[in-house]
Amino acid sequence: MSVFSRFSPRLQQAIVARLGWTALRPVQELAGEALLGGANAVVLAPTAGGKTEASIFPTLSILLDNPAAGVGALYIAPIKALLNNQAERLGVYAEMVGLRRFVWHGDTTSHERRAFLREPADLLMTTPESLEVMLVSETIDTRQLFGDLRVVILDEVHALAGTDRGAHLLSVLERIARVSRHDLQRVGLSATVGNPAAILGWLQATSRRPARIVDPPKQPARRQLLVARRPELADLARDASKVARGGKSLFFCQSRSVTEAVAEHMRRAGTAVFVHHSAVSLEERRLAEERFHHGTDACIVCTSTLELGIDVGDLDRVLQHEAPDTVSSFLQRMGRTGRRAGQVANTTFFCETGAGVVQAVALIELAKAGWVEPVELGDRCWPVLVHQVLAMALAEEGVPPEAAWEHLSRVPDFKGIHRAEFERLIAWMLRDKSLVLLDGRLLLGPKAERRFGRRNFMELYAVFSSPQSYSVETTAGQPLGTLSQAFVDRLVEGVSCFLLGGRPWSVLRIVHEDRRLVVEAAPRGKKPTWGGFVPSFLGFELCQKIREVLTSGQSYAYLDEGAVASLAEERVGLEGITAEPRSGVFVGEGEIRWWTFAGGRINTTLRHALEALGAAWKIVPDNFGLTIRGEDVTQHAFGELLERLVEPEVWENEKLWRDVAEGLPSYRLSKFQPLMPPWVEREVVASYLLDVAGAWRWLSGKAQAGERAGRVPTTVAAPTREELDEAAAPVVAPAAAPIPRDASRPVRWVASDAELPALCESLRREPFIGLDVETTIQNRTLCLIQVATSAGTYLLDALELSDLGPLGEVFGDPSVVKVIHNATFERSVLERYGVPLDGVVDTLRVSRRLRGSKIDGGHSLKSVCERELGLQLDKSEQVSDWSQRPLSERQVAYAALDAEVLLRLFEHFGRPAAGDGENLKLW
Repeated sequence: MSVFSRFSPRLQQAIVARLGWTALRPVQELAGEALLGGANAVVLAPTAGGKTEASIFPTLSILLDNPAAGVGALYIAPIKALLNNQAERLGVYAEMVGLRRFVWHGDTTSHERRAFLREPADLLMTTPESLEVMLVSETIDTRQLFGDLRVVILDEVHALAGTDRGAHLLSVLERIARVSRHDLQRVGLSATVGNPAAILGWLQATSRRPARIVDPPKQPARRQLLVARRPELADLARDASKVARGGKSLFFCQSRSVTEAVAEHMRRAGTAVFVHHSAVSLEERRLAEERFHHGTDACIVCTSTLELGIDVGDLDRVLQHEAPDTVSSFLQRMGRTGRRAGQVANTTFFCETGAGVVQAVALIELAKAGWVEPVELGDRCWPVLVHQVLAMALAEEGVPPEAAWEHLSRVPDFKGIHRAEFERLIAWMLRDKSLVLLDGRLLLGPKAERRFGRRNFMELYAVFSSPQSYSVETTAGQPLGTLSQAFVDRLVEGVSCFLLGGRPWSVLRIVHEDRRLVVEAAPRGKKPTWGGFVPSFLGFELCQKIREVLTSGQSYAYLDEGAVASLAEERVGLEGITAEPRSGVFVGEGEIRWWTFAGGRINTTLRHALEALGAAWKIVPDNFGLTIRGEDVTQHAFGELLERLVEPEVWENEKLWRDVAEGLPSYRLSKFQPLMPPWVEREVVASYLLDVAGAWRWLSGKAQAGERAGRVPTTVAAPTREELDEAAAPVVAPAAAPIPRDASRPVRWVASDAELPALCESLRREPFIGLDVETTIQNRTLCLIQVATSAGTYLLDALELSDLGPLGEVFGDPSVVKVIHNATFERSVLERYGVPLDGVVDTLRVSRRLRGSKIDGGHSLKSVCERELGLQLDKSEQVSDWSQRPLSERQVAYAALDAEVLLRLFEHFGRPAAGDGENLKLW
């Protein structure tokens, strides 16, 4: 039976009679089968490949067969422009079967909203922020509105997953899911995503429905590609005008200021140009879309605002200034063309720089190999956790802390944040007056009200920040767009001219109290700047491909003559660089260039590691390497530092990385940072700027370990469906039962504060204990404390224990000997939690004293065990995620053994008699 025959008869008739369709596309057949079968799904198809219909037709059929009381389906888009663009289309589909749709976003009038609430439409089209407004509004009965909600469609899912806005959306959806009588069916739509299974697991969240990836086979298609080098912007724009002439084109630029400059040059070259970016007024953008849609010879010069699936009609050409930062963006942009029969999808890169040429080649070659960036999904999204606590405290009459945690712990983006950490955050926010606790419920505190209370708390509904800006309007009051305050501060009334919307304007008046500029047309103007304070990093895989392009000697047929010459120039002097870290060190006079091609975050991490090891030189990282300058910079000195850098101890040194995090620039990455505890803010900034695990994998040669033919390895492997299910399982900690391993060494899991006093009392009767801790590798959050005694081993869940105070009485008691390997690490970790250490035997120091500091193999625990005990210690779990629960059997066995083996080393080295304090000092 075909999927079409399973649709409601009214929908079948409408598709044939109103749309004139005679068949469904493959993606629509497969998606229809999955959705009518009740599955959650991620639907993949090229731009204009029929994804919208693949999701909306089954949804309409479901609503026709079983009408909803209130809203039956949600369609969510990342941006208002996409909602507006799809409104007419989805309105037609709903209307042709007798259903209604409604669009709710920031521009929807209060009159329209009231009418909708009186009589809700079957299909609601909205944004994550507007959903938040509905949930916190005192005038909206969300149970009545969403109580019969069945389906949620998330368009351009790749643009939200792994971002703060995506975490916000998932949290809001989980709040809505609790008022619906149904297990919400979730559908994600995307044209380009590298890890659809992980995206589907994220979207699934608490839903118990089966999950399907809808990804029909792609038909091989020809692509028309050209990479051209034009060193001067005026020449570049003139040649782009020639390419664009006679058709409809989109010209993508990487910044708003370049967009303005390119547009002016193209207009002077005689091209009908429109400008589209976030600082151009809504009216101007809509006018551009409308004129372009109905025109035949025009070009829209834009930023990524037109990268998503906004329909501006059939396109002939896509042009690109320099190169985008990701394969995904390249494919999204190229996918805007080639929609008409007989037309070929195409992109022409116009590069001002040689680096742009190389990056364009790398993007094309990765795309040809079928590789697209995986979306990086996180589970410790602190900014949105803070935001959601505030939002729930604002809604209704506040929220009990237990209810807040019960909800937030269900959201995938917060799964890595544990109960004890949440309680520490709430305690901080109460002390900081961001929250108040009244009658057992969290309410918005005075600090949060002062920061977010203006305009009826409108600033609190979104997780992104609206920068301070000045509106720009003509003398007739026509809005043109916005400029940043920093740029406006440099303007002079009656003198200054600038570009906006691709046209020059002269400043007549600056009205500072209204944050407004009044302008008139001018003959010329300078391009404005909108600032940008956070560095933008290229990914590891793209940089590695750039290394291959520069060192391979391969020629590429899609380069013009200027681009060929540029590539040859860029390759000079880089021959012989391989993936091995030391192969890229080039020594000059007073300067060393270390070509890593490891990406911006890894190179920033390497810079901080070198400085932490004592490098006093000026070290400047970029996406492709590090430049080291100083009067005493020599190959020998840098080589010695590099030898220390590749030691595992550097990357396991918690104090080193804590110091690094504390010294990082305090970039404002979230508007909620002023309400965060210092340790949370450090983690947020460090997570953006650093990749400690990735840097160590690259240095140790493990970054290529998962490489397979035809595939570029990812920095972090995407989780499988089974792993996602395991991560979502409830925490079931083994109590006193032994873990499946050596039965003579029982392991007890301790996760309750009530268990600690008795355990500590028993430990104080032990003369010797082995002690180890496990932390997260990135931010060094304490996750696990392992204690080995003569009778058994205890694993203490530090993420669940809210009070570690009783441990201080044992660990600080010198009469109980603590055997530790590298006690500096354990001491720095435990001191953060107020737990002292005394009476320590450090087997690392013992090994160095007895065997010499320069012995082959070094003094890591693994090396010492092999040398002294003949024991092969399996350290493969060293890079485990110790914050996940429950731990795997391998993790439990590794954690227990790490503490137990310390007692064996103590015996091997000839431990002193119990209570022999004088002899102990010799250790």
